[in-house]
Amino acid sequence: MSDPDDGARLAGDLSDRLAALTFVDLTTERVTELLVDTIADWGAAQGWRVYRRAASVVPLPPPMSGQQSVVDVACARPAAPPVVIEVDHTDRRRTVEKLLAEAAAGRVPIWVRWGSRGFTAPPEPVRMATLTVAARRGEAGVRLYSRQPARQLPPPEHHAEPVTAGPADPLFGPTSAS
Repeated sequence: MSDPDDGARLAGDLSDRLAALTFVDLTTERVTELLVDTIADWGAAQGWRVYRRAASVVPLPPPMSGQQSVVDVACARPAAPPVVIEVDHTDRRRTVEKLLAEAAAGRVPIWVRWGSRGFTAPPEPVRMATLTVAARRGEAGVRLYSRQPARQLPPPEHHAEPVTAGPADPLFGPTSAS
């Protein structure tokens, strides 16, 4: 039996890894590729076998119902249930259904959501890792996404001495009528 907090711990760890990402003016496809690459690297760093576009337990809808759907990343862990991860920038009902089916099959489901708007939490036991990005329209109306590091500015220096007014500046002093 798996630890009930396993999914929450893994989603938190993955969120921390994704929070370190920075990029400028990437298309939807490029952001998704970057996230999948980062997730695969995260899984490999844990010592797990990582599979991209791994077969899901969910069949595709007609007319392709003879084939299986895929998950973006699957990680095989020794002595623990596999982890399956889907990456989306939209709120897709089919993704939630797929991840719930994966959970029913004994896998730990994580949904990586990215975008510039709020994210609605999925139903249990699906866990969510989010990445907030800025969006803008580029040339020809193409939507571009960026994520900049948070600027850590030092606090301003404060002086204990009282502030006193200096001599009047004639440029800003009262005007005299000529």
